[in-house]
Amino acid sequence: MKTLRAIACLSLVLAAPGAFAADKVCKLEIASTDQMSYDKKELAVAADCTSVELTLKHTGKLAVAQMGHNWVLTKTADAQPVANDGLTAGVANDHIKKGDTRVIAHTKLIGGGQSTSVTFPTSALKKGEAYTFFCSFPGHIALMKGTLKFG
Repeated sequence: MKTLRAIACLSLVLAAPGAFAADKVCKLEIASTDQMSYDKKELAVAADCTSVELTLKHTGKLAVAQMGHNWVLTKTADAQPVANDGLTAGVANDHIKKGDTRVIAHTKLIGGGQSTSVTFPTSALKKGEAYTFFCSFPGHIALMKGTLKFG
């Protein structure tokens, strides 16, 4: 009886290749500077990714209080309202309003020479939707933004 169950289980596994495929973490990197800029205006995530690990590096020298940067991802329509609401949230909250459900993912604020990462599931993204990434430090969204494409 045990042998029959083992054979049945093995045939199910062999009959469905890919049914138990491992998660695919896609890694992205972006850098920021003391001149209020990212080194990329567009990032792309393939449809077969199950999650994204984004690393932000601040290549400048200024401290977080003077020229802090983060990476925030929202639907394009939500970018400016999220940045506006983050104005009063403060450095301690990474200039993101606590509990803001419009934020898909974000890193913490970092200063010159630092780096940080965030991992988020692609299940939060939809093919064909317009996404914008930006820095929520007050005033930075004007120059520090780009698009994320999924699919």
